[in-house]
Amino acid sequence: MVLRSLLLFLSRRQHLRRWMETSPTAALLTKRFVAGQTLDEGLGVCRRLNSEGILVTLDHLGENVTSEEAALAAAATYLESVHRIAEHKLDASISIKLTQFGLDLSEDFCRENVERLVSAATGLGGFVEIDMESHEYTDRTLRIVTAMHERYRRVRGVIQAYLYRSVSDVQMLNEKGVPVRLCKGAYKEPPSVAYAGKREVDMSYGHLMKELLDHGSYPALATHDETLVNEALRFVRERDIAPDRFEFQMLYGIRRDLQRHIVTSGYRLRLYVPYGDAWYPYFMRRLAERPANVLFLVRNLFRR
Repeated sequence: MVLRSLLLFLSRRQHLRRWMETSPTAALLTKRFVAGQTLDEGLGVCRRLNSEGILVTLDHLGENVTSEEAALAAAATYLESVHRIAEHKLDASISIKLTQFGLDLSEDFCRENVERLVSAATGLGGFVEIDMESHEYTDRTLRIVTAMHERYRRVRGVIQAYLYRSVSDVQMLNEKGVPVRLCKGAYKEPPSVAYAGKREVDMSYGHLMKELLDHGSYPALATHDETLVNEALRFVRERDIAPDRFEFQMLYGIRRDLQRHIVTSGYRLRLYVPYGDAWYPYFMRRLAERPANVLFLVRNLFRR
C-alpha cells in the first residue's frame, strides 16, 4: 500500500511528468505498456494483436485538458482513429476519457464533443468505451454514458469495484441495458467513498462480476487478478454462460501469460492499447496497480 500511494502521488507531479515525457531513457521503459507515440504505431499493435485472436480497444493518452481547443483536438484525433480502424477492418473499439473531451470545462460541451464521435463511430460500425476517472466524475460520466446509449447503443461504460456506490450503479446500468466494463479502480480515493483494502475490493469485484454475468449486457471483466479470472471461469461454467456473452479485458503488456491462457481456453480477450506522448499519468497508475510491474522494469534496466 505504501508503494502504491507513493506511485499515485508521483503520477500527479507535473514537473516530473514534463521531464519523463521528454526523456529518451524513460521512453525505453514504457514500450512494454505503451504501443508508441503515433496513431500508426498504435494501429500496428492492434493489427498484430488481431492476428493473434485478440480484440483491442485503442486509447489516445491524455486527460484533464484545460481548453476547448485541446478538447476539440482530442476529439479530432479519435475521429481519425475510428475511420482508420474501419479502413483497416480491425476488430477494435476506442476508449476515451471525458476529461480529455472537456468535462472539466463544461458537461454540455463535453457531451456535444463525445456525441460527434459516437455518432461517427456508430455510422462506421464502431464502438466507444467511455472510461471512468476519479469519483468526482462518476455522476457526470454516467449521465453521458446513459445518454449516448439511449441514442446510439454503441457505447460501454466503466464501473470501479472499489467504490461503495458501484452496486447501485451496476443495477441501474443493467436495467438500462448499458454494457459495462468492470475494473477494480486505479485512482487514489478517500475512505469515505471507496474500499481501501485488497480483500474488500476483491470481494466487491467478485459480487459485481457475478451480477453482470447474470444480468448484464455483454459485460467486460477487466482484471489481471488470476484468482478473479478463475472465479469468473468457474461461474460461467456453472451457469452455462456462453463465451460470446462476455469478454475479459486486460492492459497491453501486463500478465501476458494469463492473456494466453484466456485465449487458448476459448474465451474472448480485449486488450487496452494506449499510444501517444502524454503517457506519464497512465504509466504511473499501471505501476501502482501491481508491484510486479515495478520489478519487471528494474530487471530490464540491466538487460540489453
